[in-house]
Amino acid sequence: MQKSTITIDVHLDENKIPEQIKWTADNSSAQVPQNAKAMMVSMWDSAEKAALRIDLWVKDMMVDEMSDFYYQAFMGMADTYERATHDKELTEDIKKFAKEFYQKFRAQQLKDNKA
Repeated sequence: MQKSTITIDVHLDENKIPEQIKWTADNSSAQVPQNAKAMMVSMWDSAEKAALRIDLWVKDMMVDEMSDFYYQAFMGMADTYERATHDKELTEDIKKFAKEFYQKFRAQQLKDNKA
């Protein structure tokens, strides 16, 4: 059996707020640790029937970056859900939600910029 290790280093400020996130993976083509501004890690605990989550973002991440991140995460979850379940209808529902989420965010940004 092969094993792959993913390492995530989170550098915190004096108030324990993330300032920097770096990650490496054994099977990655990247030779040096990669920077990230946010991360979402979800694991399924089948014994407890519960999702375990770690959500972190650096303090200088902008709201528009977070919205892009969430949009792309929703779309990625939809693709993963389809691969796992072959349920095209629910997959399209997730993607529809993601697109509506992003459209609402963009409209809100335009409104806020005009104010």
